[in-house]
Amino acid sequence: MDKGRLEAFSDGVIAVAITLLVLNLVVPDPGRTQNLAHALGQRWPGYVAYVISFLTIGIIWVNHHAMIGRLREADHTILLLNLVLLLTIGLLPFATNLMATYLRAAHGEHVAAAVYAGAFLLMGCSFAILNRHILFAKAHLLETQLDSGRRRLILFRSVSGLAPYVVAVAVAPLSAYATIAICGVLAAFYATPLATGGT
Repeated sequence: MDKGRLEAFSDGVIAVAITLLVLNLVVPDPGRTQNLAHALGQRWPGYVAYVISFLTIGIIWVNHHAMIGRLREADHTILLLNLVLLLTIGLLPFATNLMATYLRAAHGEHVAAAVYAGAFLLMGCSFAILNRHILFAKAHLLETQLDSGRRRLILFRSVSGLAPYVVAVAVAPLSAYATIAICGVLAAFYATPLATGGT
């Protein structure tokens, strides 16, 4: 299959997911608040979750473009693994809304944090599986052949955030704030050129 169709479909799904994030940013009801600045300040968890999720999805889009760009063509397995990746990306607006809603609630914040970090972990795992499949199982489909050392380096960079996401899920029962902080640090880390799997 022509990789252009795969990229176009993936771009569409990613664009919808990243756009849905903004729908979680609700404008305060003028009838229920007398101080707009205070009301906006009270909604800071939504802003933080939005920025982290937007950066993470944006970085995945950049790295997805680089990963698929290495291919000459895509086969059936690549298409299916790509669908799994898109499935996990599609979960992020829900996980972001959940985190923003429950971070400062009296209950449920730990579960929401675990779901939030878990969604990132699932996305990272599915990206790594697809990347590994392309780089090693289907290396003959690469447009430009890469030596095994280079392929290992690309894969290592793309999986380097998985362990911290596991930590983020593990600390969620202790501190939802620690979980969101870890996810934020990872978003910043993956935004650096050195950390991307797309080089």
